[in-house]
Amino acid sequence: MTNVEAHRTHIRMGSTTYDVEVEALELDEAEHAEHAGRVAVNVVAAGEQAEVIAEGTMEVDIAAAGTLGTVLAKALRSVADIAAQQGGGSAAAAANWGQPWTDAMDAELERQWLAGATVAEIADLFGRSPGSIRARLPRVGCDPVNPGAYLPEPPSRRAS
Repeated sequence: MTNVEAHRTHIRMGSTTYDVEVEALELDEAEHAEHAGRVAVNVVAAGEQAEVIAEGTMEVDIAAAGTLGTVLAKALRSVADIAAQQGGGSAAAAANWGQPWTDAMDAELERQWLAGATVAEIADLFGRSPGSIRARLPRVGCDPVNPGAYLPEPPSRRAS
């Protein structure tokens, strides 16, 4: 088999780096009947010292790839929650991962930031990752680089 198209994703979460590669496969006549319409999914997770902590490859029908991604995400989150409850990690750190923000939450985020709370403290309060807090701060007008500060008004919106 020869790879004809690939999609690679490199994600760093905490001290772990995840590499996911999805490859469409070019098939010869002999392989076509068995592997047509399928992609190879390769996953490697590396720890702080670049040691491999998880790896695997699977072949997936392309029509089922999206659904499989959703199912795997739910299953892995469930396992992570169980491990955290048993002392294997921090459930609070991502308890609200993927949940939508409400207007009330945005207002509290802004209030906490302006009151001088740290990103880590706010992340714990909301049950979200520090990265998600830093990403949300500009959406409520707060400067994620300068604790307790608003973003400056952009030049295009300043009064002459």
